[in-house]
Amino acid sequence: MTQRPATGPAPDGSLSGGPATAVLSTATPPVIERRTIDMVPDSERYGHPRNQFTLWFGANMQISTVVTGALAVILGANGLSAIIGLAVGNVLGGIFMALHSAQGPQLGLPQMISSRVQFGVRGAALPLVLVIIMYLGFASTSGVLAGQAVNLIIGVDAPVVGILIFGVLTAVIAIFGYRWIHALGRIATVLGFIVFAYLIVQVFVQYDVGAKFLTAPFGWVSFITAVTLAAGWQMTYAPYVADYSRYLPRETTVASTFWSTFSGSVIGTQIAMSFGVLIALVGGSAFLDNQVGFLGKLAGIGVAAFITYLTVLVGKLTVNCLNSYGGFMTVLTTVTGFNNTRSISQRMRSIIIVAFVAVSVLIAIAASADFLNFFKNFVLLLLAVFIPWSVINLTDYYFISREKVDIPALYTPKGRYGSVNLVAIVSYVIGILVQIPFLSQTLYTGPIAKAMGGLDISWAVALVVTFAIYYPWAKRTLRHPDRMIYPDDAAHAAMPQAAGAAPQGGRASVDDPDDSASELTR
Repeated sequence: MTQRPATGPAPDGSLSGGPATAVLSTATPPVIERRTIDMVPDSERYGHPRNQFTLWFGANMQISTVVTGALAVILGANGLSAIIGLAVGNVLGGIFMALHSAQGPQLGLPQMISSRVQFGVRGAALPLVLVIIMYLGFASTSGVLAGQAVNLIIGVDAPVVGILIFGVLTAVIAIFGYRWIHALGRIATVLGFIVFAYLIVQVFVQYDVGAKFLTAPFGWVSFITAVTLAAGWQMTYAPYVADYSRYLPRETTVASTFWSTFSGSVIGTQIAMSFGVLIALVGGSAFLDNQVGFLGKLAGIGVAAFITYLTVLVGKLTVNCLNSYGGFMTVLTTVTGFNNTRSISQRMRSIIIVAFVAVSVLIAIAASADFLNFFKNFVLLLLAVFIPWSVINLTDYYFISREKVDIPALYTPKGRYGSVNLVAIVSYVIGILVQIPFLSQTLYTGPIAKAMGGLDISWAVALVVTFAIYYPWAKRTLRHPDRMIYPDDAAHAAMPQAAGAAPQGGRASVDDPDDSASELTR
């Protein structure tokens, strides 16, 4: 692998290159974010890759992650195989998730806008609709658990009250946007680390964990299920992870963004999921009946319980702001693919966020009675949808286009990427359909999964098949520029030209003679 210089991306798209240099900016972000699906210009870039660590560590040190870890035990794994399986899944899924994050500084775009490169400006609506459903699902499950914490904090015994209060807090922070979400992530990281460390100690003090750890026999089905749970957890971040790295200065290296995101997400998730395994082993039905309340009793009465409930609330608020902010971005990306709009007013931005949160609150109220079963089926199902999308996006970006994107063409169906790209659509649909015989879920178990005793390897099949179809087909047929093409705005016009770049204000020299309205290359 080659060292990436601080002045721009490595031509081979490698992950090597140490800490980023020149990644601090004097840009002063506005109190309320004004950027939406448009590219963030260099004059507004700021921050450091370490902010990715705290955001994703804090977003994963929360109660839903704990519940997911507990599911590995509920679904049959013993303590040791559950923790190992979850670790394997977190690493595998975390690699995909962090590779998406590394696209942010170079492109300066929300994650799903970049999906138009593969699917076409309007064709991207197919995965986008599924992404919106995912955000609503996670936002609603966040509302159920956070609502429990709110009620315990304020002493109210009405689930609707806690869910509504949590929804209001989510909408406010999501409206303020990127900067405030990152700040909340830093708070969640510190608070989550301290409180979860305390709770883990309390588990060993109050219970004989060793007696419970290996009571169930090892089984490959339950082990692979644990891997799938964790991999699915990480992969469901993929459609919005670059939303939170896109403000980093463009000189930020792929390696620094990748490792900051990967380490924060994988370490935070593994700690919380491992804690969930311990809780499921010793808590049994007491935990399943009241997840948040059980943690409060574990912490102890008084201040310790209050701080635990507050930690649950802050952790859930962090990840739910990601869901609501990402949901708003995805709705906007879907709509603007058909009306060619590049950005919207702050007022309309706020209206969409509030509407999205309102829908998620309604779902949370309806789902609270059977939360755990709803959440289990939801997490497992999502993996079948997002593995093929992730494979297509990463394959194209790192191996076909090699980090070269015509950004202006992403906003017009008449540009380089067109309206609908059948290469990606067909590959994506096949990637989903090929999983059906291998699925092993509550609502459906495929024939091959039944023959294997309920073992679900659908995600691995989707990964291999989608790549095998998309890579050679796209490599042969798709047209990409030979360098990055940026909009012609004042920020980019002020940048020094790279060797071989077109004159400022002139058309870039690229492979495609019908190149869309690119005005400047770097």
